[in-house]
Amino acid sequence: MAALKDIKRKITAVQKTRQITRAMNMVAASKFKSAQTRMENFRHYAVKFMEVLSGIALQVDAEAHPLLALREPKRLRIICMTADRGLCGGFNNNLIKAADRFMKAKLGEGREVSLIPIGRKARDFFRKKATVIDARVDVFGKFDMNLALQISGDLIGPFIGEAYDELYLIYNEFISVAVHRPTVVRLFPLPAIVSGEEPDPGKRPDYIYEPSTDALLEKLLPMYVHILIYRALVETSAGENGARMAAMDNATRNCEEMIQSLTLKYNKVRQSAITAELMDIVGGTEALAKG
Repeated sequence: MAALKDIKRKITAVQKTRQITRAMNMVAASKFKSAQTRMENFRHYAVKFMEVLSGIALQVDAEAHPLLALREPKRLRIICMTADRGLCGGFNNNLIKAADRFMKAKLGEGREVSLIPIGRKARDFFRKKATVIDARVDVFGKFDMNLALQISGDLIGPFIGEAYDELYLIYNEFISVAVHRPTVVRLFPLPAIVSGEEPDPGKRPDYIYEPSTDALLEKLLPMYVHILIYRALVETSAGENGARMAAMDNATRNCEEMIQSLTLKYNKVRQSAITAELMDIVGGTEALAKG
C-alpha cells in the first residue's frame, strides 16, 4: 500500500504542476498577442526609416555629423537585450551565448569592451564576467518609446564625447513563436557609412532634399538610435512571450503524458496487490477445506 500512496502522491503533484503550466500558457498567450501586434506594426516603420536614412547618409561624408565619426575602434560598448524572467525555453540562453561569443571575439582582437545589459537575465549572467555599466532590469512588464529615449540618451552623449568608439546592439529577432534569431546590429557609426562599399555613382539615387541633408541628419540620426532600440525592445517582448507560451504548452503536454504513465503504473500495482490478496484468500480457503 505504501507504493500505491507514493504513486498517488506523484500523480497529484503532477496534476498541480499541469494547472500551473496551463495557466502560465494562457497568460503568455494573452500577452503575446498584443506584443506581436505592436512588434509587427513597428517593424515596417523601422525598416523603411533605415532605408531612408541610409539613402541620405550616402550623400554626405562621415564628418557631416558626430554620430557618423569614424574612429579607430579601441573601446566598444555592447547592448545585450534579454528577458527579465525565465521559463521561456532557450530564448535567453541562445542570445547570451551569442553575446558572449561576440564579446570574446572583440576582446581577442585587443578591444576594450563594456556591456550594457537590458533585462535581468543578461545582467545576472555577465555581472561577474564582463565590465557592466548602466544595467536596466524589470523593464519589459510595461514600456513605451520613453524607455528607448532614456537608453539612447545615455549612449549618444558619451559617443560624441569619445568615451567609446563603436556601439553594438544584440537582441533576438522574432521569426516565429518557436524561432528567434540572435542578431547583432552596429548602431555607431552608421553601418551604411562604414561599410567600405562605395556605390556606383550611376546607380546612386539623386534626390533633392528640403531642408539640406545636414539638417535632416541632425534630426534623423538621434531618431535612428531611438527607433532601433525600441524595435529591439518590442521584438524581445514578443519573442519572450511567444517562447514562454510554447515552453508552457510543451510542459503541459509532458505533464499529461506523465500523468497517463503514472496512472497506468498505479493501476498495475493495484491489480497486483488485489491479485496477491485473492491468492492469499484462495490459499487460506483451500487450507481450511483440507483441514
